[in-house]
Amino acid sequence: MASAKAMGQMEQDHFVLKSGHTMPAIGLGTWRAGSDTAENVQTAITEAGYRHVDTAAQYGVEKEVGQGLKAAMEAGIDRKDLFVTSKIWCTNLVPERVRPSLENTLKDLQLDYLDLYLIHWPFRLKDGAHMPPEAGEVLEFDMEGVWREMENLVKDGLVKDIGVCNYTVTKLNRLMQSAGIPPAMEMHPGWKNKKILEACKKHGIHVTAYSPLGSSEKNLAHDPVVEKVANKLNKTPGQVLIKWSLQRGTSVIPKSSKDERIKENIQVFGWEIPEDDFEALCSIKDDKRVLTGEELFVNKTHGPYKSAAELWDHED
Repeated sequence: MASAKAMGQMEQDHFVLKSGHTMPAIGLGTWRAGSDTAENVQTAITEAGYRHVDTAAQYGVEKEVGQGLKAAMEAGIDRKDLFVTSKIWCTNLVPERVRPSLENTLKDLQLDYLDLYLIHWPFRLKDGAHMPPEAGEVLEFDMEGVWREMENLVKDGLVKDIGVCNYTVTKLNRLMQSAGIPPAMEMHPGWKNKKILEACKKHGIHVTAYSPLGSSEKNLAHDPVVEKVANKLNKTPGQVLIKWSLQRGTSVIPKSSKDERIKENIQVFGWEIPEDDFEALCSIKDDKRVLTGEELFVNKTHGPYKSAAELWDHED
């Protein structure tokens, strides 16, 4: 187990990607962001100091995120100082749909380019696929063909960096001939996802941790170990969980719709979780993923994926 110090050097507030571009260490997540998305984005940037916003076409809030970004820039924030991430959805994972998907996202976000564009899940779905999918609705995914089109977006200046979400080590290795793949993975003390983190560190690939606070099913803010560390350090449980991710060497995208919480979540610099407390957080028992992908991609009768374990290449 690496120590907090070994993991850390985390007083920095940004990471440098393989491309040389910088990514702010903390971003505002917008999954399930709700009706106040535009206002939350504007508040996060203009009042709380966020410079990194994470969204996706599938979240259904990109127009609202765009309104918030526009308002922040009209208030004096330079576009070049912002880092905006979005993701291509599974129904568009064919080479000829990659560019139109990005163009739709840019239009909704009211931007000329993205800082990071990610493959949301490494599975292709038929248009109008059900949840869970019916027979024939999970299609063959031309991973390499889609990736080549993603690279073309970078060459044409529409995207600065490209990457992947929800990949296994097996799937990541298929892409390792391509340079600079920053992945986004579910990571928190209740699901440390060590295999993929270690594989990425080995290859010098930066990781962004999502769902850093757990989920409604497993709200880590109420975990006794987290509460104990938070009380000791006079911090909120959310701040402790976010700082844990940073000290592990990952950027992190906490989501909140409350202004007070949005501002709290970025107050994680200028202090550190001591090594013994960091180890205690690392020792929380791994429970389960928040996002298994089962309802999206698993058809237990017809496949091609008949279980969540198959989705994750039996690596858990």
